[in-house]
Amino acid sequence: MWPGMAYYLTMFYPPSRTGRRIGLYFTAAQVSAAVVGLVSAGFQKMDGLRGLVGFQWMFLLYGLVAICVGISLLWWLPDRPLPPGETRVRTGLDKWLPQSRPALTGEDALIHYEDLTRVYRRPQWNIMDLLRVIIDWRLWLLFVMYFGVVGVGIGIQNYATVILAAINPKFTGIELSLLSAPIWIMDLIAILLVTPFSDRFHHYRGPFFCVPVCIQIAGLLMTTYSGSEENPWPRYGGLLLVGFGLGPTVPIVMTWTNETFQPRHGEVGVAAASALVSGLGNLGSIVTTYALFAGWKSDAKRGYRNSTLVLVGILCLSILSAIVMTLLLKFVGSGPEAEAVSSRSSVVNGEVIVDNAAKRELQQRGFERLWWRSRR
Repeated sequence: MWPGMAYYLTMFYPPSRTGRRIGLYFTAAQVSAAVVGLVSAGFQKMDGLRGLVGFQWMFLLYGLVAICVGISLLWWLPDRPLPPGETRVRTGLDKWLPQSRPALTGEDALIHYEDLTRVYRRPQWNIMDLLRVIIDWRLWLLFVMYFGVVGVGIGIQNYATVILAAINPKFTGIELSLLSAPIWIMDLIAILLVTPFSDRFHHYRGPFFCVPVCIQIAGLLMTTYSGSEENPWPRYGGLLLVGFGLGPTVPIVMTWTNETFQPRHGEVGVAAASALVSGLGNLGSIVTTYALFAGWKSDAKRGYRNSTLVLVGILCLSILSAIVMTLLLKFVGSGPEAEAVSSRSSVVNGEVIVDNAAKRELQQRGFERLWWRSRR
């Protein structure tokens, strides 16, 4: 669902402007993580109610909400836009599914059609198109970036209470749950603060990715080395820094994927690359879940110091990949589509399409509007 939504947003917005939208969508994960930390304290008090343990009540209620929301999306989530005047032909099983309302009508639909022409041209693709996406070197650099930040994010999410307990063994279960919630609130704040600027200066995705990752590294080092048994709170401050640094990194990677593959490979490239980056990148969560923290039994005696240092190493690889990606995109061409790197055009079935929205990119986005550029 996550890569699918990243691709879905490119149906309505230019790829270079999806960072903020992906960030807003991704805040659901942070709100969920924060809420779980808060409400799990209440669920713990439900142990034994009607013969169920507290976490069983949590799974039942969360599962019920997910089912209701999933069914409602059939009515609520609009299909991809159609050219003005064209009606959707419903065949097969589609006839029996509820029809959602169009996202755009009237003048809005006309403006969108002129601004994002590529959306209205359905691409023809085959296995060779998919293979070209797989062998594209950009995919693997984005994978390493995603691998690092998701591995750290899932590791912190799964073992925040374990880390907190190592910081101060006197914390109760309820206190551990309550203290984990602010980590994800910091994550949420960072998403809302950083992703709009990453869109505004979208030619500089690399720095917008690397700086938050450096904040994560600083937070992990604080969690590992700062504070003392008498004053463990600096270590907790390190976890808050990790949460803040995590926030914008995943939305920026997915936006960079959209922005990079749309002009070179079209819709198929965006869909396939988003799925591969997200799917393969989640291997990082397997590493942090089963190889570190609780999976590294002997590291518990050291307060999980080695586990956090491994996370630092993984994040350094993500930074290196972002730097290499930035330099190669700047200095290495990729054939006739190289001019499309900044989302000024898109390739659909071999035809280069220049949208009205894409034409405005150089004038309206990035540093071109700042005073030192305007003097040139």
